[in-house]
Parts: sequence; C-alpha cells; structure tokens
Amino acid sequence: MAYEEIIYDVSEQIATITLNRPDQLNSFTNRMLKEIIAAFDESDADDNVRAVIVTGSGRAFCAGADLSGGGETFAKGGSDVKAKTGVMRDGGGLVSLRIFESKKPVIGAINGAAVGVGVTMTLPMDIRLASTTSKFGFVFAKRGIVPEAASSWFLPRIVGISQATEWCFTGRMISAEDAKEARLVRSVHAPEDLLSAAREIAREIAENTAPVSVALSRQMLWRMLGADHPMQAHRVDSRAINSRGASDDAREGVMSFLEKRPADFPVKVSDGLPEVFPDWQDPQFS
Repeated sequence: MAYEEIIYDVSEQIATITLNRPDQLNSFTNRMLKEIIAAFDESDADDNVRAVIVTGSGRAFCAGADLSGGGETFAKGGSDVKAKTGVMRDGGGLVSLRIFESKKPVIGAINGAAVGVGVTMTLPMDIRLASTTSKFGFVFAKRGIVPEAASSWFLPRIVGISQATEWCFTGRMISAEDAKEARLVRSVHAPEDLLSAAREIAREIAENTAPVSVALSRQMLWRMLGADHPMQAHRVDSRAINSRGASDDAREGVMSFLEKRPADFPVKVSDGLPEVFPDWQDPQFS
C-alpha cells in the first residue's frame, strides 16, 4: 500500500509509524485508518522489526476524527466496513483491534494533543510516553457520541473504572502530568527527548529478547486481563512454556547466559507462533 497519511520507516529493527497530516493536526480519516492497519500488517510480516513506535508529525499526535464532514461526520460509524448484521463498524475500533493483535510490542510516543480517537487508539499500545506538550481528551460526550475504539474495555483496565468514568463523563482535557499520575502514560519528556526515550525502550527489547517469546508474552498478558480465573492463565502458561521450553530459542537463551555472551535467538515470528489459546474466541465480528 502506498502511504499518503502516515510515514512508515524501519531502522535499528524498530518500525516507526508517524501520523502525517500535520496541517490538520493529524486528524483521523478513513484513509489513515487503512494505512495504520496496513503498516501493522507490514511490521508483523517483517522479522527485522522487533518493536513499533507510533507518533505524530508536527505539534499534535492526533486531534481526533476529521470533522470536515460537519454534522454528519459520525453518521456512518467512522468507517466503510459493514458487519454481517448491517451495522457499520467503528473505524477506531478496527485500528485498536489491529494494534491489539500485533506480534510486535507497540510504544506510543505521544508528541502533542491526543483527543478522541487520537487517545483511544493508544490504549492497546503496550507502553505510552508523553511530551510535556501533550494533552489528552476523552471528549465523546461533548460531541454527542460515546467512547469508541474498544476503549470501554481498555481504559478502565489501564486507569481504573473511577478515573475512566470521570474522564469520559466530563470530557475534560487532561495534562501530561495528570495522565502520568493516573498511569495512562509511563513518563513525560521534553519534546526533543520524547522519540529518543521511546527508541531506547524499543532497542532494549530488540537487543536482548527472543522475538517469539515477546510476541507470545504480549498476547498472554493482554488476553488474560479478561480471564475469569487464574486457571485459564495456568492453562495458557503451561502450553506456552512447554512449547517455548523445547525450542531452539530456550536452548540459546540458557547457553548464552552460561557462556556469558549475547544471545542470538534463531526462531522467527514469521515461522508461526505456537497455538496456546485454543479456548480463545476472537472478539471481532465480521
């Protein structure tokens, strides 16, 4: 896919996805939706990519949906994808679910305003860093709509139900420091230091860990947030440790430790991930 509204770049085993409509504060369009999904497809297929950073160009991360359509902006649900039931699928949700399924860890480098879908799309990212210029807004009730992008699932799990309800009910703007205090973001950085801080985390992952182990760990941690009992996690853990424990990666991990040398993990994500979620029901609907 030719990218027009994002920039996709890979260097040092890190893919960087930059939302790129700076004159429109990177407002979210149906084109951007499709390009973000395509970029995650590309990063998943590339064994050279060990982590993904998402950021914005210019002075905003993403100011929310493009409102140039006026009062009918949200009339069709925000995408051109229709479910079998006839309901138009929420565009932000398509992006969030794709990020949730990523085989690579995802780091949000939130460089400015993140409002509406601009903040909810960051929730399935694993680690979020903010600039001192960042501000966040779950402004849906102020626009006569409701939280989207599966944020009713993600947000309470990140900040707790009381904080989530207050932010969504009031629609108030949230400073970077308040977002950090509520654990929406990991840390706050000067604008010129934000991307380098994100890349430092990404490089630590890329240089020290087994790609398949990271991919599985990511899915285990996210999916078990919805488990009813720790026995479900125990079943998944047992399948995963049996599969990984017998792999060439496990042998290399142990021997590199014993031999006091950097590990060179041979198993690739493109080789396929072991099936450790046979009981998992895909929450997406077609």
